[in-house]
Parts: sequence; C-alpha cells; structure tokens
Amino acid sequence: MDDMPAPPRENLSEGTYQVLKAALMRGRFRPGERLKIRDLAAEFCTSVTPVRDALWRLVQDDGLEFRSARDIRVPALSRADYLEIRAMRVALEGLAARQAATQASAADLDGLALLLTRHEAALAEGEHLDALSANQEFHLALAVCAGMPILAATLERLWLRMGPLIAQNFGARERGMIEHHYPVLDALRARDGDAAAMAIARDIVEGGKGLLDFLTGAEAQTHD
Repeated sequence: MDDMPAPPRENLSEGTYQVLKAALMRGRFRPGERLKIRDLAAEFCTSVTPVRDALWRLVQDDGLEFRSARDIRVPALSRADYLEIRAMRVALEGLAARQAATQASAADLDGLALLLTRHEAALAEGEHLDALSANQEFHLALAVCAGMPILAATLERLWLRMGPLIAQNFGARERGMIEHHYPVLDALRARDGDAAAMAIARDIVEGGKGLLDFLTGAEAQTHD
C-alpha cells in the first residue's frame, strides 16, 4: 500500500473513498485480498470512520465483498462474470471510442499519447503498478474525451471489478495491455469512429485472452 497517496485532509471521507476506488481499479489489491479497516486507517493516519465509510461505499459499488464487519474482501470474478463484463466493456468502451473520434480535442489526443509513453516507460523499467495505472487511465479517458461523464462513471464500476484480476495476471501478457492502444489512437486521430470502436474491442477481447484462460483453468481445477 506504500504507493497509495494519502487522502486529502479536507473532506476526508470522500478523499478516502476516491483513493481506495482508484487503488482497486488500478490493481493495487488482488482478488480474495482482505481489506483491514484499522490497517488502512493507520496507513492513511486517519481514524477508522472515513475508512469504514469508504469501504462500505465500495461494497455498494460492487467493488468489494462484505462477508462480515471484520471480513471485507476484493471479490474474485468467475468466468461467467468476466465474460459478461467483457461484453459490456466492448459495447460501452466502443461507444466511447466512436464518440471520442468526433469529440476529442487535440489536447485530448496528446494526453492519450502521453499515457502510452508513460505505459511504455513503466514496462521498460519493470514498474508494474505504473503500467497498470496507465492502462486503466487510457481506457477510462476515452469516455472523458467523448464528453460522456455518465458513461465514464458506469465504466469505473466495471473497472472496480476488472482491476484486481488484470493485476493478478499482469506478468503473463504485459505487452498485451498496450499493443492495441496504438491503433485506437491512430483511429481517433483519423477521426474514424468505426475503426476506433473496433480497435478498442480487439484490445479488450484479444488482450484479455490470458485472463479468460486463467479463469477457465481455475474453474476446471475447482471441478476436478
């Protein structure tokens, strides 16, 4: 947890929620991991109240699983869960990419290019958490570039579920997270919405093959 920023002192409850939400989306926690209120409060130098409130909000967002007051965990996705979320992401991120092709400003496109540069640097330096963060930011930035804040909020909820799984399987296909992002950016620069939507769909499906293989294998072992 050392890489997580401390929440701002003003509006501590909201700040704690935002820090923990970003940590989940960016893979700072792994499926099945237990989040301990007192440990997080000590890490943030706060009382337990804002941490408990933030964790409860994340439970309501389906980002955490409430088993008991002392057992709050990162949920593990089943293969069926993953396929449902993947289908939703293909549709919704495709919509964002198609709209961004006509709505994104030159500054927006430069920002996406900077994320790719940051992602490449993180891979080269073996900074896995930075690479995971750049990957997630690229995907969510499409809805922002499209000027669709409601869609962006919906995608955040899906990424709360996806972030831990992607982090758990990062080593298997680490370049798979970025190699399809270049065609997405090229399509956006060409103002070709259909090509942008197809490129992000290819990224989600082909880049996620390792995730699907992992979940399929895990379920096969469970049934043996």
